[in-house]
Amino acid sequence: MENKIIRIASLEREFSVGIETIHALKGVSFDVLEGEFVTIMGASGSGKSTLLNILGALDRPSAGDYLLDGTNVGTLTKDQLAGIRNRKIGFVFQSFNLLARTSALENVELPLMYNAKVSPRERREMACQALETVGLADRMGHAPNQLSGGQQQRVAIARALVNDPVMVLADEATGNLDSKTTLDIMGLFQKLNSEGKTIVFVTHENEIAEYSNRTIVLKDGEIVKDYTNQGRQAILD
Repeated sequence: MENKIIRIASLEREFSVGIETIHALKGVSFDVLEGEFVTIMGASGSGKSTLLNILGALDRPSAGDYLLDGTNVGTLTKDQLAGIRNRKIGFVFQSFNLLARTSALENVELPLMYNAKVSPRERREMACQALETVGLADRMGHAPNQLSGGQQQRVAIARALVNDPVMVLADEATGNLDSKTTLDIMGLFQKLNSEGKTIVFVTHENEIAEYSNRTIVLKDGEIVKDYTNQGRQAILD
C-alpha cells in the first residue's frame, strides 16, 4: 500500500477583510505519496502562498482536512503545530534564512537544539552528516558571508534535512540564484528525491517545475491542472 505523506481533502481557507470575505482556497483536494517530487505552481493571488502556509503547519484551514504523515494538522494546538514543524517538515526558503555570525555547521545544528533526546555530540554528528549529504563537508566552519549563494542554499537544505523530516517544503528556493546555480540546486533536490526524500517545491516558474515528477497548478483558489512531468535532468557538480 502506498504511503500518503500528504492528504488534503476539500480544503478551504477564508479571510475576512473588512466586510468582505476572501476565499483563498476553494475545496482543494490532492495527495502526495512518499518519495514524490511535486511542484505547486500559481500566479499571485492563486492561493499558492495560502496553501504553502497550511502545508507548513503555519496556518489552519477554515474547512476540510490536511493530514501530514497521518496527523490531522487542523486539529492541533499551537505547541503541537510547532512540534510538527520541527519534526516532520524541513523548510527551505528563497532567502536562505541563515544566521550571519554562525558557522555552516552551527546553522545546521539549530533545529536539533529543541530536541532534548539528542545529545550535543549526536547533534554535531547529525549536522556533519547533513552537510556531507549536500556536498559541503569542506565548508562546515565557514560563515554565510564566506559562502556563495549556492553554497548558502546548500547549508539551508542541510538544515532542512538534519531532523530527517517526512517532507522537505521549499518556497521559491532558487529565486535568489543565477541560472547555473539554479541547475545545481535542482540537481541536488533531484538527488535527494532519488534517495527517497519527499519534496514539495512551490514555484511560479515553469522551467523549475519541469525538474519535478509532478506539477499541481492553482488558479483563483482551485486546482486547474495536476499532471506528471518527465523530470528534466538538472546538472550536478
